[in-house]
Amino acid sequence: MSMMRFQPAPFFANKNRAFWNLQLAGWGGAFLLRAVNALANGLPYNLLLVILVTTITGFSLSVILSVVYRQLIDRSPIVTWGGTAVSLVLAVIVHAGIDAWVQDLYYAGSSETSFAQRFVGITYIPLTLLGGWSALYYAINFFLTVERQADRLERLEAQATSAQLAMLRYQLNPHFLFNTLNSISTLVLLKQTDQANAMLTRLSGFLRHTLIAEPGSQVSLAQEIETLQLYLDIERMRFEDRLRTRFDIDEAAMHACLPSMLLQPLIENAVKYAVSPQEDGAEIVLSARVVGQRLRIAVEDTGPGVEGPVQLSMLEYENEVAGGLTGRPVSTGVGLANIRNRLMQGYGDDHLFETASQPGGGFKVLIEIPYETEGRSEHAAQENRAAAPSRAGRRERTPRAGSADTAGDPAPINLNPQHAIGNSS
Repeated sequence: MSMMRFQPAPFFANKNRAFWNLQLAGWGGAFLLRAVNALANGLPYNLLLVILVTTITGFSLSVILSVVYRQLIDRSPIVTWGGTAVSLVLAVIVHAGIDAWVQDLYYAGSSETSFAQRFVGITYIPLTLLGGWSALYYAINFFLTVERQADRLERLEAQATSAQLAMLRYQLNPHFLFNTLNSISTLVLLKQTDQANAMLTRLSGFLRHTLIAEPGSQVSLAQEIETLQLYLDIERMRFEDRLRTRFDIDEAAMHACLPSMLLQPLIENAVKYAVSPQEDGAEIVLSARVVGQRLRIAVEDTGPGVEGPVQLSMLEYENEVAGGLTGRPVSTGVGLANIRNRLMQGYGDDHLFETASQPGGGFKVLIEIPYETEGRSEHAAQENRAAAPSRAGRRERTPRAGSADTAGDPAPINLNPQHAIGNSS
């Protein structure tokens, strides 16, 4: 169950208007309460005039206090609370003095009560009213400040998430681009202009697909496969029969939405670590199923697996200079790590990310995300991206070593409170 949040809009969207609305409602309610109480006790009707004067006095003094409190609210605690106490005491004295003087005029010698006795006797009324008003003033501004800070933090987190998604989205592997351009250059040198032109056309088509999509946008699985086919057409010109692919997609899964370019790094890894190092190449299988309300995607290859020396370079093992020993694995920050981070940014803990490899060879990546069609995906994606930074749990399970995330300390954020309610600016 989500917590109800104190929203500054629409009532507090205009703080000046909200202040006067609260003033009129609060002091109007106080006047009605005292008037009803006087009439219920059979007091004369002209006493309502005395109550009206004292209410106007309280209203006026509270307006003056709002000006004073607005100057004190941003100061140090000692200055704020000390100045508030002094201002409140002075306002109570003035209020009680005016009330006592008005009552003296009203009773006009019909009562033996002195001014001092009246002053002391009615002090509790302005003390209660102005004290409660002061507490409410600071409480409202406190909650407005907290809510404003929370909203700002959410906006900053959303901007950081958007920037993170954009960075991950644009991490096109330079090795692929370099190899493709190098192949085109080789074809040009060999005067195989038709093949070079075909590869260049496919490369431009692939880059057009990858660059026109908005960072963090979602596409259908059918559109993602269309982009993958452009990529595979380029790679087939390099590897020919060594690159074999098979797609096993349910009809319902074709309409599922997922982050754009999510699967391309998986296929690229399979080409790089399964097809490229083997003379007879490898087969890459992409399958997708809808299981309940989840979309399950698997990418498998028949490469050497994680036990193979080439497949181990997926984690870019460092080689020790002394003795030529293999050192610890280091995550590159792209490829599988890119997908893992994008899933976390997009779905929080509501996703599954697993890798598996058999000793005999082969590598498999399994992804499971909520099943969303094109009509529902945008709203759900926005909610997940907003909630992702605050989610602590992760359902991903990656048996690869050296894949721990590292993050620097966040930069300090200046959260100076804005003007208090009642400010005319």
